[in-house]
Amino acid sequence: MNVRRSAAVLAAVAVLGAAAPAAADSSPSPTPQALPSALYGDADPQYDGVWRQSLALLAQHAAGVEPPKAAVGWLAGQQCADGSFAPFRADPSAACDAKTMVDTNQTAAAVQALAALGGHDAVTEKAVGWLKSVQNKDGGWGYTAGGASDTNSTSVVVGALAAAGERPGEVRKGGKSPYDALLGLELPCTGKGAGAFAFQPEKDGSLTANADATAAGVLGALGQGLLAEPGKGEGATSGSCVKAATPEQAAANGAAHLAGELAAKGYLLAATPGAEDQPDVGNTADAVVALAAQGDTAQAKKSYAWLEKNAAGWAAQSGPAAYAQLILAARATGADPRDFGGTDLVKQLQAAGPAAPEKTTKAAESAEEEKDESSPFGVWWFVGVCLVAGIGIGFLISNRTKRQQP
Repeated sequence: MNVRRSAAVLAAVAVLGAAAPAAADSSPSPTPQALPSALYGDADPQYDGVWRQSLALLAQHAAGVEPPKAAVGWLAGQQCADGSFAPFRADPSAACDAKTMVDTNQTAAAVQALAALGGHDAVTEKAVGWLKSVQNKDGGWGYTAGGASDTNSTSVVVGALAAAGERPGEVRKGGKSPYDALLGLELPCTGKGAGAFAFQPEKDGSLTANADATAAGVLGALGQGLLAEPGKGEGATSGSCVKAATPEQAAANGAAHLAGELAAKGYLLAATPGAEDQPDVGNTADAVVALAAQGDTAQAKKSYAWLEKNAAGWAAQSGPAAYAQLILAARATGADPRDFGGTDLVKQLQAAGPAAPEKTTKAAESAEEEKDESSPFGVWWFVGVCLVAGIGIGFLISNRTKRQQP
């Protein structure tokens, strides 16, 4: 989830960036335009608008917060007529054409977000239909239609299929399922990187361990998406790597590899050739989610504790997708995203998007009830004045309402 490719490198296999699709194009940026008010973040959305919006909505849903309707509507409105999504369409009213750079990752992320929120069946069904139509013969997906299958893209599509109520293992092309593709991208149990997933095969067909691909591969093999549920298994470190004949074993192998990489320092290192070793915060957050989903709660919580101490600054610099990653990690480990080492991740994420009341449905109801009980401005109240005069009794009822808007 942490590393994506931009439209400028669709034909490449290099994994770049952090938290979302990153541009690797040296060509001039397009003329700056006013960003949609419903979009999360103020960075150029050309390569990651739908991706970061989807993560932002998923994270709020995970935290029990109802996202602003405008933000949800913007995401749904980005869909092309064939069901696919591009990273960003400045003018959604204009029809998509051959120049519209749609991709599987944005489409699958949008499906996961809209399916979680509910009420967008027509959009998600059309998107799933498009994803099925561009499945490769090995059962997997590439970043773009027809591109070579990679672990990250295949896994995020598996998450979309599951979120939409499909059975990923039954979605086949050429007799192959997404799980077949993932099994083919996992390293053997011997040698360096045993049990890890590669992003894609090298030119010579060999596989190289990739931490981000491994975190994604674990979720994909488990049939889970970005909004992963905590696992109830024996844990990733309970056994050694075993040749994977099933997606469940592949997930256990991949999680064991991640746990081993995290054991020493609690975080993953950024793989930047020629640079000093630096913590890879985004990949560490993804690894926490993967481990928690597999059932290795011990290592997941240890690394989450490291994130609490070290990731707030990274998220503030990286933007809404980074806050969303941390919120999803908190959910997977059973932590409170509103108390992330003294930082309220939910509040910070919401501040990066359109204004909306920061209330969960239950919280809103509780606040309304409390208001009714304690505030004269939030209820219908009556003042009776009895006037007794001479031979008769009359009374006047004054009904006054001052309902305070939430």
